[in-house]
Amino acid sequence: MTIEMTMDRDHTAADSDKARALSRASAEYGRTEPRAVRYCIIALAVTFLALFVVLPLIVVFASALSKGIVAYFAALTDPEALSAIRLTLLVAAISVGTNLVFGLTAAWAITKFEFPGKTILITLIDLPFSVSPVISGLIFVLLFGAQGFFGTFLQNHHIQVLFAVPGLALATIFVTFPFVARALIPLMQEQGTQEEEAAISLGASGLQTFFRVTLPNIKWGVLYGVLLCNARAMGEFGAVSVVSGHIRGETNTMPLLVEILYNEYQFVASFAIASLLAMLALITLIAKTVLERHLDEGELPHDD
Repeated sequence: MTIEMTMDRDHTAADSDKARALSRASAEYGRTEPRAVRYCIIALAVTFLALFVVLPLIVVFASALSKGIVAYFAALTDPEALSAIRLTLLVAAISVGTNLVFGLTAAWAITKFEFPGKTILITLIDLPFSVSPVISGLIFVLLFGAQGFFGTFLQNHHIQVLFAVPGLALATIFVTFPFVARALIPLMQEQGTQEEEAAISLGASGLQTFFRVTLPNIKWGVLYGVLLCNARAMGEFGAVSVVSGHIRGETNTMPLLVEILYNEYQFVASFAIASLLAMLALITLIAKTVLERHLDEGELPHDD
């Protein structure tokens, strides 16, 4: 026991020395550049962020509050705005729930098993990243429109997909389904299969292994993927614009309503809705930073 404790202390000291050496090397590398060059690089980065991130946010909130707080809340409590907010939350909930199940299943299959078509599955997961959201919306029009592949069947059975919640949900699911899977696949590949194999060798079933071993190990990755998926779902414009039909009070999500109000010169109302989306982006950024810190620190199941 004493020997093991001594070895542990030696490893810890070695790791600390290595970390200090890397820190010193990094600091020395930063000092190799002239001070003027360092200041110019920092100023360039800060200026870029100020012009393309901070300034637009300031404009959005300033425009939303330009006629006072009363007008701001009046715009947010307008029946059309409330309908858009409810629809956005509903579509996001459906998309996140569906993609959570798909992401967990796909990541588990890809990282824990070998099967024919695995490479094709990984490629298909990345497909929405390479396809324009407008094109993805058009795909659903060609499938479920009146002249589409399933159009006659849907009309005969009085099923409404396009210009209704199902169409909005399908388009959003397609656009957002890579996020959970792509957040989990690298994490699960890094962890390997040793713990799952040990659990199965002790008599655990597949579901028991997943819920008691795999899922606790990837909890921060799951939250990270859900966060990104939800942010994209609530801010999606292109795909839902194609399939929504822009029916006021029924199929307009928050991004679509922002465009409509702005085109109608209702600037306060438009920027008021946009401010909600901006606040969502800020909250997402903060939560993303916290989750990334947990992932970098390796706070996985071993902290339980």
